[in-house]
Amino acid sequence: MERIGFAGLGTMGAAMAANLARAGFPLTVWNRTTGRAGPLLELGAKEASTPGTLAAESDVVVICVSDSPDVEQVLFGDGGIAATIRPGSLVIDCSTISPTVTWNAAQRLSEQQVQLVDAPVSGGSEGAQKATLTIFVGGEPAAVDRARPILEALGKTITHLGPSGSGQAAKAVNQVVLAGTYLGVAEGIVLALKSGLDVEQVVGALGGGAAQSWVLANRSGRMIANEYPLGFKTALHRKDLQIALDLAADVGAALPISALCVQIETSLIAQGYADEDMSAVARTIRQLAGLNAPASPKRRAATKSG
Repeated sequence: MERIGFAGLGTMGAAMAANLARAGFPLTVWNRTTGRAGPLLELGAKEASTPGTLAAESDVVVICVSDSPDVEQVLFGDGGIAATIRPGSLVIDCSTISPTVTWNAAQRLSEQQVQLVDAPVSGGSEGAQKATLTIFVGGEPAAVDRARPILEALGKTITHLGPSGSGQAAKAVNQVVLAGTYLGVAEGIVLALKSGLDVEQVVGALGGGAAQSWVLANRSGRMIANEYPLGFKTALHRKDLQIALDLAADVGAALPISALCVQIETSLIAQGYADEDMSAVARTIRQLAGLNAPASPKRRAATKSG
């Protein structure tokens, strides 16, 4: 069984790494900030001090960090993976980043006889914990075949979409669709509230028809309560949508709903809601309808300090 190194133990990465450990893979982990590896060490993992140390001890390195610059730093920065990784190794990047950055990284690694598979995921923290993620995969067929047993320990739907960068492009499509779905569900919930309907009854009825969706089933309750515990951060979806808009500009596509969602999420981040679940877009839809909303984290903090 191949030795796995896992770089990035955030909300998604820590759960994904734990599933690899439970699947029996020999596992070494690294995270930029210390103190995240404890539960994984209890599962038998080892901890590396740098990404380079991680790569030196691994046959396959999985990366799950926040953005394109983070991936570039982990791969090619001081003490990075590229400095110590051996020829014949494989890198699987589960981060959501620019397809162009992915393609460039794959070219640089190929010069060291290392293959890169881009494998961004969808399914939020729940999917990461339950190993039910949807995984969009790009890369050479042989590299993807090698990656597949590892990906199967992380998710249920694994689709090879083409050469390097294809997985990232498909993830951008996913985030575009989610933008419209979240906004649509939020508008429907607000319309039901303003019309005096029993909103939970409405949601149940909608679930039996064409309006059914994962967002309706799993996030409508948060929109009704106007409370948004973390599943997938608003700030991260905002970052992902910008990747999609940049890709759209490159290929000549217009994404008006995504552009609107970016504006809404940008405003929410400015109000202090960056770390709430992205279903918090309903805050804005509620406010536009004159529905009461609690004070933002920034305002609550200012009130307490005053």
